[in-house]
Amino acid sequence: QVQLVESGGGLVQAGGSLRLSCAASGRTFSNYNMGWFRQAPGKEREFVAAIRWGGSNTYYADSVKGRFTVSRDNAKNTVYLQMNSLKPEDTAVYYCAADRWKLSLRDDYDYWGQGTQVTVSS
Repeated sequence: QVQLVESGGGLVQAGGSLRLSCAASGRTFSNYNMGWFRQAPGKEREFVAAIRWGGSNTYYADSVKGRFTVSRDNAKNTVYLQMNSLKPEDTAVYYCAADRWKLSLRDDYDYWGQGTQVTVSS
């Protein structure tokens, strides 16, 4: 089992920045591929970013490319999502997810956090 706890969400004005963190426990974090997803009210959960277990590969949704950066610190068992130039359409609950065997752009990861709310005001 892997437990994931997100933090860092909040209310920010358009154009601002936030950094989300996802702390992992329970298994060897460095063995897991990590993903970030988000779900806005009335919409399906969507892929945001992902990073391979060693940090060598990262992937982004087109909607966040150039504005968001995913990174990880395996010594701290933490994955981050730096979000810059935030837009009102980025408002959503953000979830981190972990999977030992695959790095997916779909929400088919094995483990999920509880989510953290990000609200961007115009």
